[in-house]
Amino acid sequence: MTQKFDTIIKNGLIYDGLGSAPYVADIGIAAGQIAGIGQLNDDGAERFDASGLMVTPGFVDIHTHYDGQATWEHRMAPSSGHGVTTVLTGNCGVGFAPCKPHERDNLVKIMEGVEDIPEVVMTEGLPWSWETFSEYLDVLGSRSFDLDIATQVPHSAIRIYVMGDRAVTYDPPNAQDLSAMRDITAEAIRAGAFGVSTSRNIMHRTVAGELAPSLFSETDELLALASGLRDAGAGVFQMIPAITAPADEEFGLMRKIATQAQRPLSFSLLQIPTDEVGEWRNFLNHLDEAKKDGLPIKAQVAPRPVGMLYGLDLSFHPFALHPSFQPLRHKSLAEKVAAMKDPALRAQLLAEQAESTNPITLKIVENCKFGYMLGDPPNYEPALEDRIDQRAAAAGLSVEEYAYDLLLENDGKAIIYNPGANYRDQNLDAVHEMLRHQQTLVALADGGAHYGMICDGSFPTYFLIRWGRDAAAHEKIPMPDVIAALTSQPADAVGLIDRGRISLGSKADLNIIDLSSLYLRAPEMRQDLPAGGKRLVQLADGYRAVFVSGVKTYDDGVATGALPGKLVRNTAAQLAH
Repeated sequence: MTQKFDTIIKNGLIYDGLGSAPYVADIGIAAGQIAGIGQLNDDGAERFDASGLMVTPGFVDIHTHYDGQATWEHRMAPSSGHGVTTVLTGNCGVGFAPCKPHERDNLVKIMEGVEDIPEVVMTEGLPWSWETFSEYLDVLGSRSFDLDIATQVPHSAIRIYVMGDRAVTYDPPNAQDLSAMRDITAEAIRAGAFGVSTSRNIMHRTVAGELAPSLFSETDELLALASGLRDAGAGVFQMIPAITAPADEEFGLMRKIATQAQRPLSFSLLQIPTDEVGEWRNFLNHLDEAKKDGLPIKAQVAPRPVGMLYGLDLSFHPFALHPSFQPLRHKSLAEKVAAMKDPALRAQLLAEQAESTNPITLKIVENCKFGYMLGDPPNYEPALEDRIDQRAAAAGLSVEEYAYDLLLENDGKAIIYNPGANYRDQNLDAVHEMLRHQQTLVALADGGAHYGMICDGSFPTYFLIRWGRDAAAHEKIPMPDVIAALTSQPADAVGLIDRGRISLGSKADLNIIDLSSLYLRAPEMRQDLPAGGKRLVQLADGYRAVFVSGVKTYDDGVATGALPGKLVRNTAAQLAH
């Protein structure tokens, strides 16, 4: 009897997501699953001719911040425009549940500072129709999306929910607090969360400079969260280590957490500019030791430099914190450009200094002098001689004078890029080594966050182009490995084992890609968030089609309007009991 399919993708070059060599075949889709692979015939099926094109599993992004966006939007841009069909939210210990009504402003302030989401966007966009994490999941479960969404419960939200005002001070949690945190973590996992997350990164602060609540935590509190995972018998532990602490110290803490939880742990790993001793490589060595000891610890790594973007229409630029610029902050870009062309204002801004109560914000603005013009197409591997301070010196100008003129280029749309992490030695050698390590995961794209200062939701496209297609022979990553790193590896790491692979019975999340024409455009600012909020977007060419549960969501890069995506609940806790 002939198999009946809803859709057949014909003659594509299939990369199965498991690292196997590619092969040409048809894929049959029925009831949202892959129901046939081979030479298929069904006259009643919709057909897509993929001759000469790559067919891959949909990409799985395990480091995003769509916690808020998923409550007010149906499209998870920018990730869904880069072949991503599943995202994991709730990273870095920040999010919006659990939350008591009188503490909502606290979570908004934390997300505004840590993830650069304007307060007014959250105030206008969030429905706040929940208190517990389970109720938050119910809200997401009632909505539809252009991709699937999985969640983690964030530490800072748990801490505020349990400790109230004491959550943002150095008062330690008492035994009752720790027990409540443990119980909330376990309850969230049983309700469908895929993990719990925390941050020890001192840069994670409110706009005013106050530390995120998770930064006040000691080992016993982190172990309480780990115990919650152990109680549930499911879930993962995600964390950002203290960036200034030695690798030996931070990895020792992670070993304790993983041992207590008896669950997988992953952490963010970057080559930071101040790392003169190669601590990033020490972390890799510790990963090897942990594997030998049977501890499931992995590092989340980025495929390119992680850096700040600066511009007149972005969150920061060299004059964003100057007193004379403040009346312009909420003006249109055209009004900013017109005002800054006034010689009197120019002289005033050049004479002033940045002012802020947040030392991290001051440092971000100061570091713009180490930036480069990003350009179109965007150049993520700039030469040292093109750095702003170098060009300013060559032109006989101060860095401030040179940057002022740059900001007015292209009608004020010019973007300055500072590759702060993963580019210490003006090359991507450290990135390549991290990507090729057996205990790392490609992640850290941060989709749904940093709307006005970072635009890394394009990581999957960049990874395909830079490391799979265009890399020099000595650093090229085999394309089957590239696809596995974007699909089955992150999916399996967090327990999403029904996707990230092309095999019979797997979820029909698929990308059809014209690799030869795959192209990453320059970031641009759009004003399409609630309350007129702005965000950076970065588009890509070459994605011929994207399917979620067998339904086409993108056709040649254009959204079809279909919303087959949904909340994915973790059922492992129920199976464990």
